[in-house]
Amino acid sequence: MAGLLLVASLSLAISVGAVQVPLSTVWGVFLNKLVPDLIEQTWSQGRAAIVWEIRFPRALLAMMVGAGLALVGASLQAVTRNPLADPHLLGISSGGAFGAILALLHTGLFLGLLTVPVLAFLGALAATLIVLGVSRLADATSADRLVLAGVAVSFIIMAGANVLIFLGDPRATHTVVFWMLGGLGLAQWGQLIYPLVILLVCGAWLLSRAGALNAMTVGDETASTLGIAVARFRLTVFVVGAMITGVMVAFSGIIGFVGLMVPHVVRLLVGGDYRRVLPGSAIIGAIFLLWADMAARTVMAPEDIPIGIVTGLIGGVFFVWLLGRRSA
Repeated sequence: MAGLLLVASLSLAISVGAVQVPLSTVWGVFLNKLVPDLIEQTWSQGRAAIVWEIRFPRALLAMMVGAGLALVGASLQAVTRNPLADPHLLGISSGGAFGAILALLHTGLFLGLLTVPVLAFLGALAATLIVLGVSRLADATSADRLVLAGVAVSFIIMAGANVLIFLGDPRATHTVVFWMLGGLGLAQWGQLIYPLVILLVCGAWLLSRAGALNAMTVGDETASTLGIAVARFRLTVFVVGAMITGVMVAFSGIIGFVGLMVPHVVRLLVGGDYRRVLPGSAIIGAIFLLWADMAARTVMAPEDIPIGIVTGLIGGVFFVWLLGRRSA
């Protein structure tokens, strides 16, 4: 059922926009790309270009970013036993943005196309380690205090990112500021391989550790009795989460609250077993970001609203609801 909903959402995401494209054309272009001349072409070259060169890679990037951020959020909520854990709230996204801005405005692409993803990952990893260090230094062992540490570190990192923007080339800063708000408009076929590989490799590792994540939700002592090296496993999950988040941020900018909302929705649907929560989060995260991107492209068409604004609006309301539910 979820798979059918994902395919339907993908089809609509490619069809809907400033220029409406019939679903028959969407799938006709797709099938002809797989098998040339399989279907008689009844559409213009312009519409074929819109479908294949612009909307298809954008929709696939939305799916990968949504799935990746949801997986990270679900995993962080398990290892921290914190229902508010999210790569955005814990400062991981801000660290990724700092690294990406450093690459875009100051260092240059010294590693080619890999420069931005690599520096974004390093920034996300550094932010993760700083948050963990601050929480330990302040003895912030409670769930809420860990989030407060993440928010504080996020503000500091974003201040540093703003300094980088201020000192950067004025001709490029407008593009970077717009990118920071979150967007998928720069998606290209040639670059999709990077987030895809990271998502598949890191996602497969997280899925293979679903049992350990289940144990972590019960408590460190229980996990230790099951033979899990708790501290090392928690750090590894943070590093894997930083890798996914950093690479996704490098290609989409900062898109908040996906990792917070989606796992909660999935747990309401399938329960708390991470063997179902992780794949469910990936699918629902992909679907959610496809619909958020459709909203971003159609609410003020032909102008694109940064998708980070859409997810921030929905996520803020969800966050308030979640806080009220916890206090009830």
